[in-house]
Amino acid sequence: MNLQQDDNLVRTGVSGLDSVLDGGLTAHRLYLIEGVPGSGKTTMALQFLLDGVAHGETVLYVTLSETQVELNEVAASHGWNLAGVHVHELFPLGDQLDPETQYTMFHPSEVELAETTQRILQQVERLKPQRVVIDSLAEIRLLAGSPLRFRRQVLAFKQYFAGKGTTVVLLDESSQVADQGLHVHTIVHGVIELNQLRPEFGGDRRRLRVTKMRGRAFRTGNHDYIIATGGVQVFPRLVAAYFRRDGANEQIESGLPELDLLLGGGLQRGTSTLLIGAAGTGKSSLATHFVMNAAARGERSAMFLFDEGARTLVTRSHGMGFELEKRIQEGLIAVQPIDPGELSPGQFIQSIRDAVELHDARLIVIDSLSGYLNAMLEESYVLVQMHELLAYLSQLGVVTLLINSQQGLIGQMSSTLDVSYLADTVVLLRYFEADGEVRQAISVLKKRTGPHERTIREMSITDTGLRIGQPLRSFRGVLTGVPHALDATRGPQQ
Repeated sequence: MNLQQDDNLVRTGVSGLDSVLDGGLTAHRLYLIEGVPGSGKTTMALQFLLDGVAHGETVLYVTLSETQVELNEVAASHGWNLAGVHVHELFPLGDQLDPETQYTMFHPSEVELAETTQRILQQVERLKPQRVVIDSLAEIRLLAGSPLRFRRQVLAFKQYFAGKGTTVVLLDESSQVADQGLHVHTIVHGVIELNQLRPEFGGDRRRLRVTKMRGRAFRTGNHDYIIATGGVQVFPRLVAAYFRRDGANEQIESGLPELDLLLGGGLQRGTSTLLIGAAGTGKSSLATHFVMNAAARGERSAMFLFDEGARTLVTRSHGMGFELEKRIQEGLIAVQPIDPGELSPGQFIQSIRDAVELHDARLIVIDSLSGYLNAMLEESYVLVQMHELLAYLSQLGVVTLLINSQQGLIGQMSSTLDVSYLADTVVLLRYFEADGEVRQAISVLKKRTGPHERTIREMSITDTGLRIGQPLRSFRGVLTGVPHALDATRGPQQ
């Protein structure tokens, strides 16, 4: 007896799905996976059976629509071998156009439901499998002819397999739910829906939802998933309340005394900091400084880049005297460029989780939020997802740096995404003109975890790193972009 039977759980073999299902499927029950063509039903079913083979179980795939050759092609595309999977086809492989052989050919409109059912049960009695997949209910529905007969047939399957110690997965087309599919929902033990979305730009997005699972505290809501080489991968919806790690309420210094004065001593572990300003004001450079300083302490960081490539980041950092490439090779810094047109929100969040949970990253940089916004399918949900992500990182004591660009260069600024209320600390970077030069200023507008300096300091980017100057007390109106120099005796100079 294997561990799955001891726990009364059957693993699905699908990466991430068991987490959604609170550990897996209850053994010896009937389940339904439904979705549109191309949503990955067959791939998930094969993963389910191959997991059984890996645990020494006998498994059976009953196909009423695909041939074994087609199933082998699907398996080969993922690098699988179906040698341990018993595949039973309910139609002949010979010449279907030969009039002498047509009377033996299975076709939903020509073969009685009773004969089809009998042939399925014969294979079950012969093999006595622990796992069975029936693909698909659409063919059985056509044979049944009426909703009543179809419901009775599915109910008969449930009663029959209940006494056989078999876990059964039925595949079906989701388009049938509107009329006859709901008859199946009330019978089966659990239902997994696969949806495929087609955004106006970028690749298709896929989402999974568990609509029913008796006796399991499954994770509700939509969960992104992809079909990649190796099978279906599910990215469970992030729920920050599930994660908590005890840690000291420690403050992290930046390595620049003047910057630490601005920040009231540094950044607190488990907090998020928003770096906001116009393009080119030094937001990414400031984030890179924090990353390099973390590496100097021996801590790992992960940078997720929406707006520039890794090579551009390395080149720019080298010009500031940062040995970023060396730290990357040492494994202290991970840099991952993100293509928002191809990466789903769930997949992106899973990348952050992997960096934190698997590689112990203590500092996360998201550059930038406008790119993150473009990765979201529905703009109205982006703030909710960001709130959950920041809460999750806070629970694990991770320092998060968020970069957001403002529209405009000098004067009145605006932002397409206001997340300042979500961040614990807000650092503003601005251009200002003085003595015929364009300079940069840095100030801290908000810090939830303690007091901070309220001055405005000049910041410059040099070939040896960042420099933070003294407070700009000789100017008025720095944040307007065109300040007035102050005379100590006469006030603002005209």
